[in-house]
Amino acid sequence: MELQSLILEAWNNRELLKEQKYSDAVKAVIEEVDKGRLRTAAPTGNGWQVNEWVKQAVLLYFAVQPMETMDTPPFEFYDKIPLKKGFKDLGVRTIPGAVSRYGAYVAKNVVQMPSFINIGAYVDEGTMVDTWATVGSCAQIGKHVHLSGGVGIGGVLEPLQATPVIIEDGCFVGSRCIVVEGVIVEKEAVLGANVVLTQSTKIIDVSKSSPVEYKGYVPARSVVIPGTYNKDFPAGSFGVSCALIIGQRKESTDKKTSLNDALRDFNISV
Repeated sequence: MELQSLILEAWNNRELLKEQKYSDAVKAVIEEVDKGRLRTAAPTGNGWQVNEWVKQAVLLYFAVQPMETMDTPPFEFYDKIPLKKGFKDLGVRTIPGAVSRYGAYVAKNVVQMPSFINIGAYVDEGTMVDTWATVGSCAQIGKHVHLSGGVGIGGVLEPLQATPVIIEDGCFVGSRCIVVEGVIVEKEAVLGANVVLTQSTKIIDVSKSSPVEYKGYVPARSVVIPGTYNKDFPAGSFGVSCALIIGQRKESTDKKTSLNDALRDFNISV
């Protein structure tokens, strides 16, 4: 693929960005990402395929873009990345205060409350991005996901991460949750309020007779709440944050009902 070859060449030698064919290649990739035709990570039959070169193009875009003043009365911005436009034609409901950067794909029937979607992100159909939620650079958000108020979905650019955060179809992410460092939340999982997930966070299934520990991903349909476990330090034993899987969503109800049931059945705050 010609675009991929040009991006890899420019990534290894930034001086090439002074040549128009390389800077044009970077811009062409971002246009494809903006329209959802290219993604930094995409689902396959064997899990997720990370397209590292697409992420590299996002990073190179900052190098080829000049700083400019953007007027969106009554507001003014001074930045390198323009804002998305044309939400009516995209079929996206955007409430005043909602900001999406150019180079983020926002699909039909997404509702964006006053919140922020960064460049390289992919937000699929029917998802709710609630008030003050942040979808970080290159994060992948599935269909019919609910990102509740104040949710922080981490990006890959600052600090640089190899793998984007992935929230799969049908997930419910409760208020003030933080998911960063390339963590994957598999389909239809429910995260209760204030769950924090990083690559080093212990995710412990406590729903059976003995605990089962995961790191870096939440299994499909899990219901998760914040928890702690004891760890010994030179100064004594202290509680360290973790996430607890306390059960599974039920197959017997539809997605919206099972979300509510999961929260009621396990007494989770959202």
